[in-house]
Amino acid sequence: MFASVVKKGKVANYGVSVFKISEAMEAIKRPNVKSIQIVFNIFRQRPAEVFFKEAKKRNIAVIVRGPLASGLLAGKFNKKTKFPENDHRNFNINGKAFDVGETFSGVNFEKGLEAVEELRKLVPDNFSLSELALKWILMHDAVTVAIPGAISKSQVQMNAKVSDLEEISNLLPKINSIYDKLIKPEVHNRW
Repeated sequence: MFASVVKKGKVANYGVSVFKISEAMEAIKRPNVKSIQIVFNIFRQRPAEVFFKEAKKRNIAVIVRGPLASGLLAGKFNKKTKFPENDHRNFNINGKAFDVGETFSGVNFEKGLEAVEELRKLVPDNFSLSELALKWILMHDAVTVAIPGAISKSQVQMNAKVSDLEEISNLLPKINSIYDKLIKPEVHNRW
């Protein structure tokens, strides 16, 4: 479909948003695809394995959506948290409305809370958990931009300042260890 729009001269290039790595790898083969939007975060690390390398090699922009796993990586939820009836974190928690990978990045809520508690122990003094999660994403050189949600001006400002925070490469092995232990077995190969 998009190839015909390019052929008609209506657009020169376009971007796509995908759910799965296989879709990203297929899209990357199309000559006029210049950006791919995909879920990537501390709880959804698989895109960094092969897709990021290929995107970088082909100069394809990587747009990260869901960088805070539906807010789970902001660290403000607990087992008693209740989401409004019309919130996908309530009605799609098991994937009944759309791909479950779009809600908490497909991570079981309670397992995600357990991982968040482990991540809290790693947060540097001058960081919040959400800043750590965003900085972790930006440490991947194939990432062009992350698009975190925000509901206040202060959240937008905080998100924008993350790129200026000190690097956290010394924490990467510990962060990845938490992923490997608590999250990877359940979600890694699903998307």
